[in-house]
This record gives sequence, C-alpha cells and structure tokens, in this order.
Amino acid sequence: MAQNEHRDTSNHDFYHPGMRQVQDRFDSRRLADRLQQITLHEVLSDADRAFVDRATMFFLATADAQANPDCSYKGGRPGFVRTLDSSSVAFAVYDGNGQFRSLGNITANPSVGLLFVDFDTPSRLRINGHATVVYPADDQALVASFAGADAVVVVVAKQIFPNCPRYVHRSSAELSDYAPGVDHVPPVPEWKTREIFQPYLPRRGGSS
Repeated sequence: MAQNEHRDTSNHDFYHPGMRQVQDRFDSRRLADRLQQITLHEVLSDADRAFVDRATMFFLATADAQANPDCSYKGGRPGFVRTLDSSSVAFAVYDGNGQFRSLGNITANPSVGLLFVDFDTPSRLRINGHATVVYPADDQALVASFAGADAVVVVVAKQIFPNCPRYVHRSSAELSDYAPGVDHVPPVPEWKTREIFQPYLPRRGGSS
C-alpha cells in the first residue's frame, strides 16, 4: 500500500465507538490509527484522480433520512465518472428502471460512499463525502458534458483512503453495450419492450 503525500490526521470521527469496540476485540486499534495517519486524506492526489478518471465502474452506498442503507453498482464508459477538481468527483445519471433509489436517498441524505475497484491491477479506493444531484435546469453545461446523462451527481470528498486489494479477484470485463458514449447510442433494453412495462415507461426529458 503506497503512502499518500496528502495526509490528514484531523478527521477524528473516522472511527466511531462501534468500530473501536471491534478493533479492541481484535487488538487492531494501533494498526487502525496508523492506517488513518498514513492513508486518510481529504484532497485527491494525482494518483487518486487518475484512478477515478479511468474507471468504468464503481459501487455507490447511500442511505435514506432514517439511515436505512442501499448499495448500487454504477457503470459506464471511461469518463462517465471523473474528478472535477482536487476535492470533487462527478458521475453521470443514466436512464434506468425509474426507481431512483440512489438519487432519492441523496436528496434526503447527502452522505455517500464510493468504492472504486480495479480488478486488473488490482487496487481499491474509497471516497466518502457529501453528494448533490445536478439536473439540466441547474447546470446544463455540466450535464451535457457527460454523454447520455439525464443528470449528474457531484460528490465533495470528505474522506479518501485506499483499501488493501489482496482479496480482489482479478478479472477483465468488456464495456456494456448499454453504456452511453459520445459516438454510441445504446440499444433499448429488452425488458422495456415487454407489454407489462410499456404503458408505464416515463416520457423522456422529465428529469430537468
């Protein structure tokens, strides 16, 4: 695990009492404190930014106003998630199944967690922060800069740290044909052609 030049040791709430209780059970408090000292930071390093900017997938953790958790997979072509500056990450919101669980949770509770995994290297990066949903009516230029996006989520990072990659299974995957791109229009998914869903499909353009 490489050391990061951007250290932050002021984030005292990185471990809550429940975490401390388990750390003490396994005698890992000293190690946990050392990892916080060495790896935890609030500014995206050049290596962090390169990792995020080349990503074609990540996992997003959100919670509602009552702290009920939800986790989802986000995938796309390179550039569908990218860093805006040294403290902000943004990702495209694409046409989905209409449930909008993640966006709904973010609207109610802006605290989010992002887990990036490179299965080929392998390596992992976690970013915890506060998210905002940006619709075309809010910032047309930003949303338009993400091919095929209906909206964009901007995350201001509060905690950035790598994870040990030893349990990451190595695997290379092809890009999904359903991921929008600048020169690629995705096909209509089969389930949207079924009669049981046809009358309920939303009219496009309703996300602004």
